[in-house]
Amino acid sequence: MSDLPPNSDADEPDPLDSFEEIIEAETSRDPDLAVIEAGSRTLRTQGGPPEAGVPARPADPEVDKALREVEAELATRWGETKLEPSVARISALMDVLGEPQRAYPSIHITGTNGKTSTARMIEALLGAFELRTGRYTSPHVQSVTERISLDGAPISAERFVETYRDIAPYVEMVDARQEYRLSFFEVLTGMAYAAFADAPVDVAVVEVGMGGSWDATNVIDGSVAVVTPIDLDHTDRLGTTPAEIAGEKAGIVKRDATVIMAQQPVDAAQVLLKKAVEVDATVAREGLEFGVVSRQIAVGGQLLTLRGLGGEYPEVYLPLHGAHQAHNAAVALSAVEAFFGVGAQRAEPLDIDTVRKAFAAVSSPGRLEVVRRSPTVVLDAAHNPAGARAAAAAVGEAFQFTRLIGVVGASSDKNVRGLLEAFEPVFAEIVVTQNSTHRAMDADALAAVAVEVFGEDRVQVEPRLPDALESAITLAEEEGEFAGGGVLVTGSVITVGEARLLLGKG
Repeated sequence: MSDLPPNSDADEPDPLDSFEEIIEAETSRDPDLAVIEAGSRTLRTQGGPPEAGVPARPADPEVDKALREVEAELATRWGETKLEPSVARISALMDVLGEPQRAYPSIHITGTNGKTSTARMIEALLGAFELRTGRYTSPHVQSVTERISLDGAPISAERFVETYRDIAPYVEMVDARQEYRLSFFEVLTGMAYAAFADAPVDVAVVEVGMGGSWDATNVIDGSVAVVTPIDLDHTDRLGTTPAEIAGEKAGIVKRDATVIMAQQPVDAAQVLLKKAVEVDATVAREGLEFGVVSRQIAVGGQLLTLRGLGGEYPEVYLPLHGAHQAHNAAVALSAVEAFFGVGAQRAEPLDIDTVRKAFAAVSSPGRLEVVRRSPTVVLDAAHNPAGARAAAAAVGEAFQFTRLIGVVGASSDKNVRGLLEAFEPVFAEIVVTQNSTHRAMDADALAAVAVEVFGEDRVQVEPRLPDALESAITLAEEEGEFAGGGVLVTGSVITVGEARLLLGKG
């Protein structure tokens, strides 16, 4: 492919071939980590400086080696899709570490969609008000170090390795005493809480991994609990209705906390409100106590007027696309107001200039992110029907594509039919593919569903992601009435992360 990644030299070996070779060789390691390492090793020199919030592999070979060793050790543990619902193991780890999560106040975030973007907005606002922040989010787009951030940036590889080595003896101690070893996610959660205490941070912004009540992050007592929109996802773990899922997610609401509740299905809202009453928590609801007053499309994003707990905040520029991101911004603003006591201890709103400065600097990699022009290639990590509907609406609003080609690689445990049905109205054609992890849905199996949704003449199958990208770009470049073609890569955070590497980002 002549232009993928951009500016490649035709006389040089094809980095995409090297990418595949390295992945195939990494059969003994966690596939997610193998993909990240392979992409970084083959494409690190192709893409220029790393993007904000998405670190490249360490340039120092010794640091890179140490990080790979830690990744390999973490990969021996249960992955994030294998769970034994309990906070017993993480509580035991916190105990032997001296309860580091009690060293700072926390804002805890749950919900189905929008958690990471909301966390990034909250982090940006708190940082703009000169607070030192720690942010813990998951999953990562490209590098595991993305999950733990200090002062708005992922911790360095050196610090990541150092933090792991510091807590490793305590992890082994807990492993020896428990029925099951600490999982990958539990160890990372322990690392994050320890790193935040060591920094130290003024406030931690923590996104749950799954659910709430038994999630490993739920050993903090968040003074502010944020619930982004709840929809059907992880139904095998959390429940088959919004109300059942809300019951699990309500587990992060602690006594006397403030709950910032995004717009919810009625049955989910009832469950959340009941939990708040039980623990004497204060509730602020989107559409009542706060919300989006107005939004206008702007170059590179949107211009908002937000109503928070302390009043209106006009002319707030947000460099992210979609109505869902505007709602995330309203939630984030109200969460920070609640943290500062606006609407309770103090009546005046936050400083409007500081709020504007913070939102203008927000980024959210892999969320309607443009990574290439001519034709435009957009990445979005939508992986469930609700996320797909939001992405489909946003791409139609923000981009003037006359022909949009979809590249979709999904995980086998997701509602792929619902995801494809959400994208059907906006995709002229779809290229079905699969990412390189063990969770990926087989491309042929995904294609069978896609044919039922789109019809056979609109579906193309390319099992290798590099081939899928090349085919989609070729389709988007067709001339004539389709001169305004674009490509949307979606279906999974992992698919988006791999595509990002292949297109020279990070």
